[in-house]
Amino acid sequence: MVNNCTSANPIIQLGHGGSWYEILNKLSTNMFFIRDPALQTQLSERSCFFANLSLPKSPSASLAISTNLTLFRCVNQSDSEEIERRFEDYTSRRCQFFTVYYRNSAFGGGEEGSVPSNCSVIELPRSLAPDSEDELFRLLSAEFTVEWNVSANCSQCHGRGGQCLTNNMNEFRCKYGGAAKSRSKRLKLILATSISGGAFLLLLCAFVSYIIWRRKKRIDEGYLLSRSISFDPSSKSDIEGGSFYFGIPIFSYTELERATNNFDSSKELGDGGFGTDGREVAIKRLYEHNYKRVEQFMNEIKILTGLRHRNLVSLYGCTSRRSRELLLVYEYISNGTVADHLHGERAKEAPLTWANRMSIAIETANALAYLHKSDIIHRDIKTNNILLDDNFCVKVADFGLSRLFPNDVTHISTAPQGTPGYVDPEYHQCYQLTDKSDVYSFGVVLIELISSMPAVDITRHRHEINLANLALDRIQRCAFDELIDSSLGYESDAEVRRMTTSVAELAFRCLQLEKDLRPSMDEVLDFLINIQSGEDGKCDGTVNNTKS
Repeated sequence: MVNNCTSANPIIQLGHGGSWYEILNKLSTNMFFIRDPALQTQLSERSCFFANLSLPKSPSASLAISTNLTLFRCVNQSDSEEIERRFEDYTSRRCQFFTVYYRNSAFGGGEEGSVPSNCSVIELPRSLAPDSEDELFRLLSAEFTVEWNVSANCSQCHGRGGQCLTNNMNEFRCKYGGAAKSRSKRLKLILATSISGGAFLLLLCAFVSYIIWRRKKRIDEGYLLSRSISFDPSSKSDIEGGSFYFGIPIFSYTELERATNNFDSSKELGDGGFGTDGREVAIKRLYEHNYKRVEQFMNEIKILTGLRHRNLVSLYGCTSRRSRELLLVYEYISNGTVADHLHGERAKEAPLTWANRMSIAIETANALAYLHKSDIIHRDIKTNNILLDDNFCVKVADFGLSRLFPNDVTHISTAPQGTPGYVDPEYHQCYQLTDKSDVYSFGVVLIELISSMPAVDITRHRHEINLANLALDRIQRCAFDELIDSSLGYESDAEVRRMTTSVAELAFRCLQLEKDLRPSMDEVLDFLINIQSGEDGKCDGTVNNTKS
């Protein structure tokens, strides 16, 4: 328990890294009457972005709160018939993205019955006022009692002069020795958990692997500009069977080597340059010539030759897969990546305006909606793969990990691939890739656009290294001012405040752990257009046509 200079009451944290609660009254030695400030804000603002009250679990003690109200929060525009049948006897409250179903029962706790796949169960403290109206935000309360009881094992351990501990498997252990308190001293239970040595080592290894992976990726993939490429394919032939492969020209390695002055480092992407026919191009090198690289090389060609969209990068040509090196020739996008402009070197020169960020979000969503309609999952959506031209128009790039997704299947079973910080947790856990995996990654991109923070940052608190975790916490607590980049005008411009808050709420929905609770990219695009036009929250279920 600690005192907080921002609160008139002492505060308590029930679990390490968890939320802080104000202590309103001490009812007994093991019972406090407390208030959840974040939930209080949500109830006052009538927001449906609340989450389950999370109590830490320990074999040394049990915790319980006063009577709960069970809520069923279902995604709007889902299977309404199934939901109506399941909750026909319930009261409903419609919010922007969800509809909440509940019953004003005098008894708390869970309720029996199946729950539709696109609904989630939430339990929150119920108001104990006798005159509570049958209205959701009056039935809920941010003030409740919390009671804890020491387990029998812990009491016996303490009685014998031991110290109650928990091992890595969350199992009880009694420690005897100098660290144990004498029997005459009062038993103190610390309601917090600490990360174990094994867990810390695992976390450290994960980030070391990530740093090595990033360094290796920079070495393995090089982009160079060409100043002397001829796009006349008449003089070229190839062992693939002609001068074209999947409808694009095949260039010889010697030609591309000559065009880049033996891949001179002075011509690395960013210095500019033009081909002999006036087209500015970029050459992507894949140094490793192993089976995996060849597979990604062929996959990127197959994907891109079948697509035509103003927000997708164009592929001009390639070398043979049997060439000395694997080279792809793209249109050159001159203004760097979105990541550069948000938290890279370009951000220091001239940060992106909110108008530019909103356009980037819409154009990227437009490109992804087009891909999904073409039965393609990108699988590596991130701000480093979203390029910008001189007019800040979007070009989505890097299709090496993309997969065709037939419309007659629900998912593709495949080992998870992608970039740390952007990978769909359900895909990572269940090995089932769906188009909703792209939606999750795009949710992270949306958070980057409003916060200017990178998707992974090991300098942040360990619970917030992953930007998605940080964002979910801030949005659930309605602490938008702690998430949104203040330089965008969040505090001074009411319109920016409205749009950034709405985009945060949309990102919250994209980042749901259960894929069925996430919107489709068509729905995301429609929401973003409505937010930009000032009609957010008024989506009627219609979807704008995706234009190429």
